[in-house]
Amino acid sequence: MAGADPNRSFMKDVKRIIIKVGTAVITRNDGRLALGRIGALCEQVKDLNAQGYEVIMVTSGAVGVGRQRLRYRKLVNSSFADLQKPQMELDGKACAAVGQSGLMALYDMLFTQLDVSSSQLLVTDSDFDNSNFRERLRETVESLLELRVIPIFNENDAISTRKAPYEDSSGIFWDNDSLAGLLALELKADLLVLLSDVDGLYSGPPSEPSSKLIHTYIKEKHYHEITFGDKSRVGRGGMTAKVQAAVWASTGGVPVVITSGCASQSLVKVLRGEKIGTLFHKNASLWEPSKDTSVREMAVAARDCSRHLQNLSSEERKKILLDVADALEANEDLIRSENEADLAAAHEAGYESALVSRLTLKPGKIASLAKSVRTLANMEDPINEILKRTEVADGLVLEKTSCPLGVLLIIFESRPDALVQIASLAIRSGNGLLLKGGKEAMRSNAILHKVITNAIPDNVGEKLIGLITTRDEIADLLKHDDVIDLVIPRGSNKLVAQIKSSTKIPVLGHADGVCHVYIDKSADMDMAKRIVMDAKIDYPAACNAMETLLVHKDLMKTPELNDILVALKTAGVNLYCGPVAHKVLGYPKADSLHLEYSSMACTVEIVDDVQSAIDHIHRYGSAHTDCVVTTDDKVAETFLRQVDSAAVLYNASTRFSDGARFGLGAEVGISTGRIHARGPVGVEGLLTIRWLLRGKGQVVNGDKDVEYTHKSLPLQ
Repeated sequence: MAGADPNRSFMKDVKRIIIKVGTAVITRNDGRLALGRIGALCEQVKDLNAQGYEVIMVTSGAVGVGRQRLRYRKLVNSSFADLQKPQMELDGKACAAVGQSGLMALYDMLFTQLDVSSSQLLVTDSDFDNSNFRERLRETVESLLELRVIPIFNENDAISTRKAPYEDSSGIFWDNDSLAGLLALELKADLLVLLSDVDGLYSGPPSEPSSKLIHTYIKEKHYHEITFGDKSRVGRGGMTAKVQAAVWASTGGVPVVITSGCASQSLVKVLRGEKIGTLFHKNASLWEPSKDTSVREMAVAARDCSRHLQNLSSEERKKILLDVADALEANEDLIRSENEADLAAAHEAGYESALVSRLTLKPGKIASLAKSVRTLANMEDPINEILKRTEVADGLVLEKTSCPLGVLLIIFESRPDALVQIASLAIRSGNGLLLKGGKEAMRSNAILHKVITNAIPDNVGEKLIGLITTRDEIADLLKHDDVIDLVIPRGSNKLVAQIKSSTKIPVLGHADGVCHVYIDKSADMDMAKRIVMDAKIDYPAACNAMETLLVHKDLMKTPELNDILVALKTAGVNLYCGPVAHKVLGYPKADSLHLEYSSMACTVEIVDDVQSAIDHIHRYGSAHTDCVVTTDDKVAETFLRQVDSAAVLYNASTRFSDGARFGLGAEVGISTGRIHARGPVGVEGLLTIRWLLRGKGQVVNGDKDVEYTHKSLPLQ
């Protein structure tokens, strides 16, 4: 989900890169080498080398590897009596001496398998006191790079002159992080990448929920704000050492990125200029404030405004929605004009007809939207409703009440009318809202957002509803699980999967709308024809449109079925077949039986009976909306009870599966999940519960003085 960072445009000019690999990257939690991770890293280095980059590596890990080996050797050579004695910590210099050869042998083996040559350069702090050494070092590295050899540096801890090389931070460099910083300056690198086992520099220990990833380090801003956690679990520096090295190198003119060496393709992403890890740059303090701050501020502002909204009376909240409806109608010409500009751009860009259809605000649509907003306004107030009252004990009354979730992040497809529905639901349910629509509807979304927020009174604040304009901002927002309570993506399966894998925030939504209509052998075929035609052609781009027509095998050669298929073809629907129907009907085979066309096309398949239809739906459907057409009550009940979809219909078009048509006023989307909300999600799906306990000074005191009654009380 990471996008390009404008502040990293300099990456296109990078040629010489130094990569420092931390001990925590190359070892597992048990201290053994992480062979798969090291192999993946070597493959990235090989690719960079082949692309013409000059790659220099600085590796830690020798001490960690040596310690693991020596512990094992000591265990093997110890008697039972020896093991009962207190175990002394192994000498760090000995660990370094043992681990260095094994570590370099591994690098050599992996690079040889990739047809790349590598070389080992061991240095100590005192070496850099000698100017002749520095000159010879530069010459050697230049010669190796010219031959496309990967120089691999490591501090020679085994013969370090420092008294306590793992604690003493005196000298020119004091660990491999500072060695990498020194070499970046000494060898005139264009970029230094410090690989860690976390995603970058956080404002506090990464394990703490309140800690946030810092994308660009600004010393004046972050130096006194950051709280460092424990040092590395296996190395000796940790994040503190990396930050010191990064500040040192970047102040000297070499940009630095601290990022995860455990994540896939991290080096490639850094060099593409993607917004991953933490960037250190000498000019960072001169840049504009990053969007990481602004999008978080949007979320915080939306939460504050939502609390103001909740404090209003029911009538005051109702009036806001009525004002929104009036504003939509008053600005219809302006809204239509901006929508037409989006449509012209979509046609010029060659977008598919299904997308253009979703983008279009047809005549009468604004009036329809205003009507749905008024319907929502006139519904019973859902906030602070008492759902249950219980007498816990004498004089102790518990109330279960409804309340808003908090702040919603809705990512929706190209339909600008969705913005109106979602915004009105957020206002009715008392939630703050952040919206991100498709770029193809940019102008339509902008004007609708402006019209709606202008109707929100000052005592609530127009920042109740924020509009996200770039993809990068979504990636940032998904990290702010402390200020965003629910994400609802409305889009492709790929989009939903990406979002679920990129955030700790709960995600509610559906990925596909593979909706079925099953025509049973007992069906009234005139009714079946009406339902099928409506389900497919009323709005083919909708997620509740029919995508697969299932037909009982007894109907496959009947004139009634042929009449339905001809009607579909005449209406412009392209028909495709499953394997059974293809043999009988002769239409082209469908690419897949799990296919959402979102256009004038559908799949036809023959099934043996209602149970076969149910099995087909469970195997190839998306648990969205499915329909049976039959006059057999037993078949109908079997279908209704067994089909495990969010909405199951009997003798009615799948197009009825909609928040407004279900009487919810509007919907933020249709959820195919099973937690919190399912099916069309209206106001109720945007609420949670709060418990209010009213007492008269009662205390628990080990439950000695409390006589629990747990008696249900009437709602007030």
